[in-house]
Amino acid sequence: MVQKKLPLVNRELSWLAFNGRVLQEAEDSSVPLIERLRFLGIFSNNLDEFFRVRVATLRRLLVVEKGARKFMGDNPRKILEKIQRINIDYQKNFDTVFQNIIDLLKKENIHLLNETQLSPGQIEYLTSYFDDHISEFVAPVILKRNNKFPELIDQSIYFAVKLTNSQKPNVKEFALIEIPTRFVSRFILLPNEGDTNFIILLDDVIRLCLSEVFKILPYDRFEAYTVKITRDAELDVDNDISESLLEKISKGVKNRKRGQPVRLVYDEQIPSDLLKFIVKGLNLDEDDYVIPGGRYHNFKDFIRFPSLGRKHLVNSPLEPVSVKELDEATRIMDVMSDHDFMLHYPFHNFQYYIRLLREAALDPAVKSIYITLYRVATESRVVHALINAAHNGKRVTAIVELQARFDENANIYWSKQMQEAGIKVIFGVPGLKVHSKMTLITRQEKKRVQMYAVVSTGNFHEGNANVYTDVNLFTADSRINSEIKKVLIFLETNYKTFSYKHLLVAPFNMRRRLYSLIDTEIENAGKGLPAYLYAKINNLVDEEMIKKLYQASRAGVKIKLVVRGTCALVPGVKGVSDSIEVYGIVDRFLEHSRIFIFANGGDEVCYISSADWMTRNLDYRVEVATPIYSKPLIEEMKTVVDYALRDNVKARLVNHGGCNEFKPRKENEPEFRSQIELYRYYQAKEQK
Repeated sequence: MVQKKLPLVNRELSWLAFNGRVLQEAEDSSVPLIERLRFLGIFSNNLDEFFRVRVATLRRLLVVEKGARKFMGDNPRKILEKIQRINIDYQKNFDTVFQNIIDLLKKENIHLLNETQLSPGQIEYLTSYFDDHISEFVAPVILKRNNKFPELIDQSIYFAVKLTNSQKPNVKEFALIEIPTRFVSRFILLPNEGDTNFIILLDDVIRLCLSEVFKILPYDRFEAYTVKITRDAELDVDNDISESLLEKISKGVKNRKRGQPVRLVYDEQIPSDLLKFIVKGLNLDEDDYVIPGGRYHNFKDFIRFPSLGRKHLVNSPLEPVSVKELDEATRIMDVMSDHDFMLHYPFHNFQYYIRLLREAALDPAVKSIYITLYRVATESRVVHALINAAHNGKRVTAIVELQARFDENANIYWSKQMQEAGIKVIFGVPGLKVHSKMTLITRQEKKRVQMYAVVSTGNFHEGNANVYTDVNLFTADSRINSEIKKVLIFLETNYKTFSYKHLLVAPFNMRRRLYSLIDTEIENAGKGLPAYLYAKINNLVDEEMIKKLYQASRAGVKIKLVVRGTCALVPGVKGVSDSIEVYGIVDRFLEHSRIFIFANGGDEVCYISSADWMTRNLDYRVEVATPIYSKPLIEEMKTVVDYALRDNVKARLVNHGGCNEFKPRKENEPEFRSQIELYRYYQAKEQK
């Protein structure tokens, strides 16, 4: 008997659908105008990373296409073709949305000008500005047919310039100019005229001054078109045993900018002869993504579009809710000794966690601090607190994941700073990424050593804490902390493994224990007991986990999932996933917390975790899911998930047939926007 193939959505196509939800936010007229521009920036940044990682991987699989098809369940060539079609549609929609926002900004007396729309006075101002602030960073390269084509750096944008002479129409020359966004702001503010603001992009200031750039050459006509290359971002880390892992990763990061091209985006107005010259110079072929686009690229810069003091054009600030108990406490560890508590960023202030580290650094009774660091801020107050602790004689151990993609440079820098301060820095486990987020503080109290732990769903990163929704458990519970210590010993020694009764730890017991929890729901459904699973995660693509959820659905277990990003599971398929609902939320904060709630026959079980339900998280990373034992905190986590499930403003139906349809609102049903309602929930909680 042939087994029926389970319904699954391709991972890459599901991710594109997620980024489509980001583009929807840029389209949404209820979103403040400048925030809409910033969503265009987020969409662009996401897409760059997608091509650098996922498309690059698919292109490598083309070499072993038949084997890849068996491995993936899909033909990589066909998936790449679908990605191309979707991406071109997105690009058209993107350009339309951008132009619409520009038109609406004009009505707000904010004019985004190009070089053809300037007044004589503005031209004079910008010519002087170019000479004083920009010209020294503009370094054109003349392209010769017989010379080696210059390497275009990933994440940079370039002008491809065609130079001609009106008196000699057959004489032409091509040049490249890297737009110097590393040294000059992308957005140049022009002098205001009354209440009217004028902004011009750095690109267009250079366009305006091309005659000055090329003044020593015999040309009088200059056409500049933006081009951008995206390269394979996979690190090439060799096996040279004479080099440390730190040296290997450093070398790999440097080489990444010159990886194999996977996409060339260009201004669709570019002359065909100039485009052909560039495509040939880059050695691109028909398998490479050569994608027409608009006048401007690297829209990720629009994430930092100036707000110009127009409060109604940006989101109203949500100041973090103060926690009175922590504000009044002499030491945060005193509160942890009394009871577990949770902080939920950015609704709460990350500063409380920084304060805990600083208190530990000064407290003479504190003996040691252990921490896992996956991503850290560029100017990390977390690391400064750890260095302070080391200077005060504490034993500080930091397990740093050097291969946190695109944050390697920051992690390398801070690793060196910590080592110089006397901190013991450990670079993870061979073959396993350390993705768990844990802090463990040991303190000598009377005749015993007490352990205090913070377990997080996200990074100990103050920048992320302002825009990512993550929950942190602060606990002195010995059941949890003794097992966190075991995980840290394993990370330090690599050869000591342990059994875990309370924590779910990947790659050791997490998958098996999650299956066991789901099996309990299946058994209880058969007994007529409460049987449900509610989960909030970022990604769901592990095929075996999806099979388990389908099995639970067929048994009558009620499953409700909030999946922000990639989701391969298909809900609502008759006889397979009838009792599964999946929603995705994109709003002003990036949904990032992972929360799992099981009915357990009426005695609910709740976990928070650093792990998504992906094969890499369950089998190839060190991840932790910690139980929540406090009944009030279980209720709080249930509220977080319940609010997400109730959202009828920013929630979309995921894989429900149509693509990114908003969750329908019942007649006369009031609006419920989960992130705003959660903020009010925490405000009300403190007022009580």
